[in-house]
Amino acid sequence: MCGIVGYIGENKARPVLISGIKRLEYRGYDSAGIAVIKDNGIICEKSVGQICELEKKINGKFDKSTMGIIHTRWATHGAPTVENAHPHFDCSGKIAIVHNGIIENYNYLKAKLEKEGHNFKSETDSEVIAHLIESHFEETLEDAVRRALKEVEGAYGLAIISLDDPGKLIAARHGSQLIVGIGKKEHFITSDVAAILEYTKNVVYLDDNEIAVLTRDNMKTTDVDNVQISKRIDEIQWNLDKIEKSGYKHFMLKEIHEQPQALRDSMLGRYEKDNNLVHLGGLKDKENVLRNIRRIIIVACGTSWHAGLIGEYMIEEHLGIPVEVEYASEFRYRNPVIEEDTMVVAISQSGETADTLAAIREASKKGAIILSICNVVGSSIAREADCGIFLHAGPEIGVASTKAFTSQIAVIFLLTLFLARIRGNREVLSNDMASKLKEIPKQVQKILDREDQIIKIAQLYKDNGNFLYLGRGYNYPVALEGALKLKEISYIHAEGYPAAEMKHGPIALIDKNMPVVFIATTDKVYSKILSNIEEVRTRGGKVIAIASESNNEISKLVDHVFYIPETIDALTPILSVIPLQLLAYQMAVMRRCDVDKPRNLAKSVTVE
Repeated sequence: MCGIVGYIGENKARPVLISGIKRLEYRGYDSAGIAVIKDNGIICEKSVGQICELEKKINGKFDKSTMGIIHTRWATHGAPTVENAHPHFDCSGKIAIVHNGIIENYNYLKAKLEKEGHNFKSETDSEVIAHLIESHFEETLEDAVRRALKEVEGAYGLAIISLDDPGKLIAARHGSQLIVGIGKKEHFITSDVAAILEYTKNVVYLDDNEIAVLTRDNMKTTDVDNVQISKRIDEIQWNLDKIEKSGYKHFMLKEIHEQPQALRDSMLGRYEKDNNLVHLGGLKDKENVLRNIRRIIIVACGTSWHAGLIGEYMIEEHLGIPVEVEYASEFRYRNPVIEEDTMVVAISQSGETADTLAAIREASKKGAIILSICNVVGSSIAREADCGIFLHAGPEIGVASTKAFTSQIAVIFLLTLFLARIRGNREVLSNDMASKLKEIPKQVQKILDREDQIIKIAQLYKDNGNFLYLGRGYNYPVALEGALKLKEISYIHAEGYPAAEMKHGPIALIDKNMPVVFIATTDKVYSKILSNIEEVRTRGGKVIAIASESNNEISKLVDHVFYIPETIDALTPILSVIPLQLLAYQMAVMRRCDVDKPRNLAKSVTVE
């Protein structure tokens, strides 16, 4: 959620910090603040609202500093106010910290520190860290940080500066992603590599309980017990242009239109050269274990959970392995039963989703093998899993996920084919499933080329206050996803249901003011969907249908129809969700909503 950028080097800090934090605006925030060391003092400015408000306060007074920290806050403890915005300080004003995460024992720590005479100026949990470091400061900043963090319970990504040790920038991580960027006579701290890609591609991913001490010329990493750790330097493989809008009005629209290429990239190098057998490099070392898996549990949140539901249908239909799909936020709290030969699949675009990370840790303790499906290389979930598959969809900046969702479906499909190969399932291997996936990018492009048809529908319904989305089989999760997209970015109330469940309650809502979106592709449950459409029409509801392009009859039964190409049932969701993404986007734009940064939402949900 929150964003962190820190800098120490030979260049001016302010431009680096401001440009970096602007690249993290997509993560969601409600206030911002900056602190730099200049002329034997720490200068700080904070503001509520967008970063442009902070820039107005800065003017030229930060220009000479060559080290500092900046933060965007998404409120958890305390309202979005200037006082609650980061950075936070100790009593003396000599220690400044920015923090992502939640300090679970902050009430205890705050009471203890107040008894010792510390005065607090905010309502946040984060401020206790600055005072705790102050209480332990004797010789060096890093020693004080180590001692302080031994008292802290919860999650944190921290960047810290101090006037009493002014040549150092400290980074510390536990449960909240933090990355160190390595430049020439300069170092960076960030919660997302997008912030520093303009300056360096060489990064170090900190692990839990690690502390990095950065100067202009050096980096030293230890754990909280001061045991030195040797870290590998990774090189980021994508370029800055991947996180620009490239002429599109919004990142979300750009990412919708990037889906044909994202889908191609998700398949790249994963088929044998002369046939359709699938090989997944990230699973190669675990083939013997995966061959004997008898049960699969998928854990995810939000859009990724919807992809998991589609995966459940795929794997059970084609492999006969029992699959359960769990909300990651509930999984760890219900004492889940993990049997022998159970695989837990964690799906997360960011790889930093706190609930999903906690779920795989719980599952790992109970003996499950953990497989991750993530988009971000070096993310916490990807690194903690036993094996994994990367989406290779490229950075997704829009808060409402689009290309990550369709890439997740494609990757789960590849996982199904991979498991079929190593388990010797000849029936799956002998059909044309793999070749059907190869056709999908062109089919997606055909849908995108007809965006004008969606715009016309959006104009008719943009002022409606409620929507119902209905689907069956593989398209039930698509109904959930379509409703979620509309809610997320247009603020229209929408619900997704299995179509057969409509008559068990939601049918009471149907009248002339209730548009109903049916995903009515020609599959084995199509005749059932037709019956549900009739039930809506009888009650005066307006019907928008997503249908297969060979269907000549449905246009007579509905108010609007958008046709999609034909494919096998398991891949239909990749196609049927595209018009729903476009519908949500166009309606949000017409309603003048902030599409890329919808209210109250964050791209990477790093707290419970």
